[in-house]
Amino acid sequence: MAKGKRPPFEAIHRHGYVRTAAATPLASSGDIAFNVEQTLLLAHEAHERGVDLVVYPELNISSYAVDDLHLQEAFLDRVEQGIADLCAATAELHPVLCVGAPLRRNGRLYNCALVISRGRILGVVPKSFLPNYREYYEKRWFVSGLGLNGIDIAVAGQTVPFGTDLIFAGEGLDDFIFHVEICEDYWAPQPPSTVGALAGALILCNLSASNITIGKASERALLCASQSSRCCAAYIYAASGPGESTTDLAWDGQGSIYELGELVAENGRFSREPELAVADVDVQRLRLERMRMPTFNDNAVAAGHPEKSARRIHFDHAPALAAIGFERRYRRFPYVPNRVEQLDQDCYEAFNIQVQGLAKRFTSTKGTHLVIGVSGGLDSTHALIVAAKACDYLGLPRSTILGFTMPGFATSDTTKSNAWALMKALGVVGEEIDIKPAAMQMLKDMGHPFANGEPVYDITFENVQAGLRTDYLFRLANQRAGFVVGTGDLSELALGWCTYGVGDHMSHYGVNAGVPKTLIQYLVRWAVKTDQFDPETDRILTAILDTKISPELVPADEAGMQSTEDKIGPYELHDFFLFHILRSGQPPSKVAFMAWQAWKDKEQGLWPIGFPEHLKRSYDLPTIRKWLEEFLWRFFQTSQFKRSALPNSPKVSAGGSLSPRGDWRAPSDGTAAPWLEELKSAFDS
Repeated sequence: MAKGKRPPFEAIHRHGYVRTAAATPLASSGDIAFNVEQTLLLAHEAHERGVDLVVYPELNISSYAVDDLHLQEAFLDRVEQGIADLCAATAELHPVLCVGAPLRRNGRLYNCALVISRGRILGVVPKSFLPNYREYYEKRWFVSGLGLNGIDIAVAGQTVPFGTDLIFAGEGLDDFIFHVEICEDYWAPQPPSTVGALAGALILCNLSASNITIGKASERALLCASQSSRCCAAYIYAASGPGESTTDLAWDGQGSIYELGELVAENGRFSREPELAVADVDVQRLRLERMRMPTFNDNAVAAGHPEKSARRIHFDHAPALAAIGFERRYRRFPYVPNRVEQLDQDCYEAFNIQVQGLAKRFTSTKGTHLVIGVSGGLDSTHALIVAAKACDYLGLPRSTILGFTMPGFATSDTTKSNAWALMKALGVVGEEIDIKPAAMQMLKDMGHPFANGEPVYDITFENVQAGLRTDYLFRLANQRAGFVVGTGDLSELALGWCTYGVGDHMSHYGVNAGVPKTLIQYLVRWAVKTDQFDPETDRILTAILDTKISPELVPADEAGMQSTEDKIGPYELHDFFLFHILRSGQPPSKVAFMAWQAWKDKEQGLWPIGFPEHLKRSYDLPTIRKWLEEFLWRFFQTSQFKRSALPNSPKVSAGGSLSPRGDWRAPSDGTAAPWLEELKSAFDS
């Protein structure tokens, strides 16, 4: 971003976004004045909404379905006049416009996209691949632009760059780099936008006519999603809408914007009203994603480094530096499935990744039993039902599982009874070992004040209990030819909320280590909803879900049970922070902005299907900042040494794991200073 006064924290352009739009103007059958008028109508709306880049349909200035009229000189002259009128009328407008028109050059006619900024034509891109099959006859009128690089074209009184080698880069807005292709181009085995992306474009634009037939909207969506995913890019697609000639064809006006394979905005189809599909595209995220993918760079090398031959057209683009709202929805729970049609499949996959991972590891050992500590809390509950399903998968009786509940000084009657009820309902072998005598003996041996009756509940007091439980499990595994199943989850590992070494940090296999707390909650709900177990088990699982998350290491006082989230912060925020920092490497101030947009109003946006109403919460910006600072300190400064010595566990989410053999490798003696300083400077400025 250009130097000068820093935009307010609420401004999207401060955080690496570009506001984009797919335009669906009303069309006509060759009424150029009307087409220009409709183009201007949406250009003015885009200007008012702070849009940076607008993509219109193919040949929207002339109309697409006018057939041989394209070869009429008077018609083409009027098209050029329309372009001149459009340039004059948009000289004071902020958005960059990508419009379509037939243009003449050197005795040939090209199907073109014109890129216009503040009344100036920045460049013209001809269509590469002309469909000439079934209902299409484009080669009757147009010639391909393939191979036409490094040349110019005269249009509407301006001489501008012309060719398929153009990349456009807006100065004044970081990472605002885009490429343009036209309709059939992205139906080709290697679309021009692939080369554009390899040359550095982060936003790929498609001006399309594309008449509608049954099922074609899904095909377009597939192509847009796959191209944006494969190219680590945003893809803006705008198809012709109602008003085009229906002599032989019909038009639906599909407009959509994808980012890394995900749909972020779309319009209604078959509408009689002009429409903009608007989305704030995270170009910073796209650039960071490419940094993480050597495959992308290797492809550029294999293609001969397209950036060396591309012409990058630089232009001044002063973005709106004010708070102009946010045209995007972020998932509050990025690890949780949010698509209704994919809910069962996603949960099925997540659950069975764990089941298969545990089953494979168990069959690779000499053990005959799975040993697991069952507290009645959420993590051990989920690990236990995964272990039960692993036994079912392997054709083993559930009595293969030895479940041990080990009450300590702060174990509540609720969690203890839930633990016993769950073990009985699942048909596992359950036993109870009261660790209080052994813990008291250790505290006495250490000379701890609690052993003398003083209410001292320090970290030593807590870890004596946590360590004893794990010590018992490993010795019981020795005694019973067992295999210790770890219960700690991804969220706890991110925060270091586990006891190192001989504690809940260690196991023979950490079945939950790739699953964040928010996903565990939802997987358990899914197990209940889809009747993975019997009604009695479902009843117990529901009761466990309603229990406050607590390590139960400190006796309850008048204020109630020890609460993990009161001490370290809400897991729903920490999981949000973890996903965007681990998966994309986003800066803390950006993560704070994203979290604020997602969580500031519980009445706005989408919640996961079936999420309990009483658990829906909102967070203001100061609260988000407070817990983000806690997360950064814990994640980068104090807990990496625990992750550097993790037992094996399966990766579950594309959001990443924290295994030092997988997604996250970092020094155990690192510092959080750069991240804390970045966050502080964002709020202090």
